[in-house]
Amino acid sequence: MNPILLKPSGNHRCQVIVRGKVREDMSSSDYHTYKPILAKELKDIFKNFSDKYDVVVMEGAGSTAEINLKEHDIANMGMAEIADAPVIIVGDIDRGGVFASLAGTMLLLSEEERKRVKGVIINKFRGRKELLGEGIKMLEEIIKVPVLGVIPYSDIKIEDEDSVTTKFKTKMDKNDIHIEIIRTPHMSNFTDFNIFETQEDVSIRYVGYGESLGNPDIVILPGSKSTIDDLKYIRESGLEEQIKELHKKGKLIFGICGGYQMLGKKLRDPYHVEGDTEEFDGIGLLDTITTFEKEKTTTQVNAIISQKLNGYMSNLGGKKVKGYEIHMGITDIGSSLNSLNTITKRLDEQVNYQEGSVNQEGNVVGTYLHGIFDDVDFTRSLLNNIREAKGLEKVKSSVASFEEFKQKEYDRLAELLREHLDIKKIYEIMDEHEKSVIKK
Repeated sequence: MNPILLKPSGNHRCQVIVRGKVREDMSSSDYHTYKPILAKELKDIFKNFSDKYDVVVMEGAGSTAEINLKEHDIANMGMAEIADAPVIIVGDIDRGGVFASLAGTMLLLSEEERKRVKGVIINKFRGRKELLGEGIKMLEEIIKVPVLGVIPYSDIKIEDEDSVTTKFKTKMDKNDIHIEIIRTPHMSNFTDFNIFETQEDVSIRYVGYGESLGNPDIVILPGSKSTIDDLKYIRESGLEEQIKELHKKGKLIFGICGGYQMLGKKLRDPYHVEGDTEEFDGIGLLDTITTFEKEKTTTQVNAIISQKLNGYMSNLGGKKVKGYEIHMGITDIGSSLNSLNTITKRLDEQVNYQEGSVNQEGNVVGTYLHGIFDDVDFTRSLLNNIREAKGLEKVKSSVASFEEFKQKEYDRLAELLREHLDIKKIYEIMDEHEKSVIKK
């Protein structure tokens, strides 16, 4: 979980979200001076976690040694100090320069910070470990802490962090169904599309600036950290007109969260949540108007797909899906649209309300539900509807359950770490820290 989350809002400002609630819209300088207040809250948040769990793992953001941001740091060594936690630094050798990176990082840390560092790990190594032997020995002599393991590069299909994702690679085999995803500057929630990589009859292509849409069966407009800015990008890049042309050809246009908002007629921002523009024209493929609110919706939901949808969405009625919502807007839909689903559960509360939009032809769809594609039954049925429209036979999913598939991939990762890390030493580091805390 992210106790403090920063969401860009345009004009070099961002929303500061604390414990899932929007605290304030700030400039970078305002946020920097606000950090000491957040540091006090982080101390309480960490105590709450440490009281409930035996082990709390904290992942830093950016570099361990951001010396220009060191004052009031709450994301890296500053948080380690707040929690009084030992530190293990992980270096990625796949990008090159890992020895210089690790040695340089230790050099830039203060003496007190270096005392917290109990070891380093070299990650994503391609090749024979013996080739690193002399280098590891020299590194340990320089940094005065052990290398706790060398993790080999492995094609494990786990979810990337949005800001460091490498998922923009194209999976364009000669497959039956072609999906193209608009890659916007503030694209978020990349994991919404991971399931497509498990489907053998699906090819994926990410389309960014300077590129053109091809002839896909599905165009997806993803979530966005800054919806209006990304809509401007789609418009200025010429992708908006290409999306409209594909819609005229009967292709499926699917928007998720920010992408859903973009597909509507209007986006209104009376509270300047996303910037100075109070009203902005949408792409206009859905008869919806979205108004950005001050309060952010953050919730997990269960839903049932609506009955009697047409086109690509036909025969999907009654299928159960689940996902999560994280958005600022409220979307009003016109009378010509059908709702995509009925929300039946919100966190632990039983509810009953409509969500999402589908046009009468069933080829323009919008929803706030991130993770909707993770339901194999829903997604495979949708893909088979497209296959049927193309005159192809239906096929079964390559995986029975995407949730089980992900769990197996995490199990593979766990086995990889057990094999290549000095787990005994890591447990010793944890035990020594626990004893020192008890003494205090």
